[in-house]
Amino acid sequence: MKLGITERDIQKIIQSVLQNIESVLEKEETTSTVTPLKFKMITNKLEQQSTSLKQSTGIDGVFERIEDAIESGHKAQQLFIKNFQLKDREKIIQAIRQGVLNEKEELARRVYEETGLGRYEDKVAKHELTALKTPGTEDLKTAAFSGDDGLTIVEQAPFGLIGAVTPVTNPTETIINNTIGMVAAGNAVVFNVHPSSRKSCAYAVALLNRIIREEGGPENLVTMVKDPTMETLKLLTESQKIRLLVGTGGVGLVKTLLQSGKKAIGAGAGNPPVIVDETADIEHAAKSIIEGAAFDNNLLCIAEKEVFVLEKVADDLIFHMLNHGAYMLDQNQLNQVMSFALEKNLNDVSIGCSMDRSREYHISKKWVGKDASLFLQELGVSPPSNVKLLICEVDFNHPFVQLEQMMPVLPIVRVKNLDEAIEMAVQAEHGNRHTALMHSKNIDNLTKFAKAVETTIFVKNASSLAGVGFGGEGYTTMTIAGPTGEGITSAKTFTRQRRCVLAEGGFRIIG
Repeated sequence: MKLGITERDIQKIIQSVLQNIESVLEKEETTSTVTPLKFKMITNKLEQQSTSLKQSTGIDGVFERIEDAIESGHKAQQLFIKNFQLKDREKIIQAIRQGVLNEKEELARRVYEETGLGRYEDKVAKHELTALKTPGTEDLKTAAFSGDDGLTIVEQAPFGLIGAVTPVTNPTETIINNTIGMVAAGNAVVFNVHPSSRKSCAYAVALLNRIIREEGGPENLVTMVKDPTMETLKLLTESQKIRLLVGTGGVGLVKTLLQSGKKAIGAGAGNPPVIVDETADIEHAAKSIIEGAAFDNNLLCIAEKEVFVLEKVADDLIFHMLNHGAYMLDQNQLNQVMSFALEKNLNDVSIGCSMDRSREYHISKKWVGKDASLFLQELGVSPPSNVKLLICEVDFNHPFVQLEQMMPVLPIVRVKNLDEAIEMAVQAEHGNRHTALMHSKNIDNLTKFAKAVETTIFVKNASSLAGVGFGGEGYTTMTIAGPTGEGITSAKTFTRQRRCVLAEGGFRIIG
């Protein structure tokens, strides 16, 4: 039987033992010569044992050593799959949903304060989205084949212990989303989170462990290393106890996971283009584009990153965008934004989500996920209270078109016709096969672009948020596995197919 010992329990035990020792020593001092040194030696030994115990067991799933996080997660998964039925998993999932909803403001606050990225209110919405719309055990379907030769059942079986890597852009949201899907599938998970979000992620992991424990689940079903590094990532990918790797981040991370020799699910970068043709509802398109591009200051990989609009409706689109909260940068202001928000790639290195060493510029980390008002303040402009997005007119080769900038700065490119728009949009997407969007009432135009761009998510006449179930139908995910082909991940993504065959024997009477 596994005991769930928390840090508070350990401290109570130590204090109780020390009080007993003090009582005994006080009695001994009246009859013998017991020195304070003896008491100090005993105390130090107990404190050392306490530290060792906490390091090996972890505190609500957060461990000092990645090896201990892996070992504890491995044991938890074995206990989980042996003793807990599908209905037990769903009970735990429902508790996680409610627990996250109860804590969504606190989780959002911690992430916002630690990372300094995005918008607090949008992070609250993201936590609510992952709690409500991440699929649980209902996503697991058993297939059955029956006939003269017997019965075959194909079950969705767990992998075991999963090693997961999370981004700084959606750190706790990804932990919650991954945990629900992975636990629903019967797995345990150990996280190597982005170092810049380790404190808020530790809070989330501890929260999840407490919820699971309170529902009767095993301790350490969700674990992480307290101080994640490249070395802890290496140990995670090399561990024989890790049966599946899941990474949400840039191209470099996906490449690292794929080189491990293990089954890997990789969610890579995106640079989603938007096309607006002459048949679109232009005001609706303007509002939708602002909603998606401004959400959390453009941190989401699905967010609108560049717009290609047909010349005949370009002025109308810009007019409606300005009426709905966008701010147009003039050429001088655009040059100033480039001077502080972009960095010259002087050493021909690949930085951020791109592995392209030939890029002329990189995005300055200082400005990733910052409010539009801060950009305007840097320009010496008194920002209107409702401005969430800056827009600018540029040509196709502009860095803001070619880079996944993750800033509330949206470039707009005028095009002559639909064919030119599609050609440019496909090039700007860089083959990530992540997300693309189009505003049009022409089915043929929508189909033509969808076939050309071949992205995992293709959103028609809505904001990018609809692509993950926010204002659109369908479930949500924070891990969109375009590079490895799984697409929109859910509980069934984290399972192995297991075929169980019952072949009916028999005999045939001749005559």
